[in-house]
Amino acid sequence: MVSSLPWNLTNCQDVTLRVRSTNHPADETVKPARPEFRFGEGKISGVLSVFLGWLAVGGVLALRFPQYLSTPDARGVYPLPVLRLLIDIVLFSALGLAIVSLMLSQRKSRGLLGMGLVALAVLLGGSRVPLPAAGTLERSPYLALDWFLLSLFGLALIFVPLERVFKRVDQRVFRKGWRTDLAHFGVSHLLVQITVFLTMLPAATFFRWAISESLQLAIATQPIWLQFIEALFVADLFAYLAHRAFHEIPLLWRFHQIHHSSEALDWLAGSRLHIVDIIVTRAFGFLPLYVLGFSQGAIAAYLTWASFQAVFIHSNVRFRFGPLRFLLATPQYHHWHHSAVLYNKNFAVHLPLIDKLFGTCHLPKDEWPVEYGIRGSPVPDDYVKQIVYPLRNPDDPGAAGS
Repeated sequence: MVSSLPWNLTNCQDVTLRVRSTNHPADETVKPARPEFRFGEGKISGVLSVFLGWLAVGGVLALRFPQYLSTPDARGVYPLPVLRLLIDIVLFSALGLAIVSLMLSQRKSRGLLGMGLVALAVLLGGSRVPLPAAGTLERSPYLALDWFLLSLFGLALIFVPLERVFKRVDQRVFRKGWRTDLAHFGVSHLLVQITVFLTMLPAATFFRWAISESLQLAIATQPIWLQFIEALFVADLFAYLAHRAFHEIPLLWRFHQIHHSSEALDWLAGSRLHIVDIIVTRAFGFLPLYVLGFSQGAIAAYLTWASFQAVFIHSNVRFRFGPLRFLLATPQYHHWHHSAVLYNKNFAVHLPLIDKLFGTCHLPKDEWPVEYGIRGSPVPDDYVKQIVYPLRNPDDPGAAGS
């Protein structure tokens, strides 16, 4: 385990760890030999046509088999006409982009694949697939394909352009490890039924005795904005304890190593988490929300914030946020947690105050890490191997958090 560095508790900004590379200064971008995408080559349109084609196929399948591929609690919330229109827009966009790619690109495979996916979505019924009556849908085990597709589409729509325009490091969209991270993203979203159940189970099973109806009533009747702030603090505090345990307990570190094995950070990298890591950390964060009895509105607001924040703090953007960076966790703040030489700092996901209270805050004024991941990492690159890795050789857990 790494020993803690000297730290001045009075100010996060007082200590600056000088980690510089002679070739890659922290605040300079590193340019690849050749741009990943160039206008006029047909590659951008080809990639987008394939991406949108897969989204269209998935959306049609979710409409055709809602009892198996959609989230029950969300079925009655979706504005169906809007979803059908969105599928139509995606289909026409994928087709148009496929045609452009075929016209511009010497490599026709992307355009042909995009057109093939559009044809498949249409053959499956397109956006006009009739839905079964709501009352005929039974609650059964399901894959949350709808949640996965909407999340992937929405986050990619926001962060891919954002990272291209405001990038801190000039890395590729399809950088090393993106397939593995996409697999983690997919599994964690598709299996949301299981992860949510296992997240809530420990609190409901072992901490029912801690519930005070009078306390819960007092909390639930507060204004939503106040509940949100309280929920943010207590959930982050408990998640901090779980996160730090994953760094300091050798057996748990084997699972958390998966997350720290990313050598490049962007909006997708935060999804690289072992399922055990996800369940345990979220269970700790949910525990105080359950015991204290926050209202559904406050919990929904917190979960929405937490979901977006977890993606944002891993993103490859150069925003500094001024004084706000001492109030809320930012990409700079969390990137230091992923530094290859300093990842026993900045355990909080939302509030640097919690790290400051425990003496684990590191926030130099203008510097960023120049190296991510784990030096000499034993973690394999393949998704399946990463899931199996912590279960192998449990008597040799490696150096915890170091």
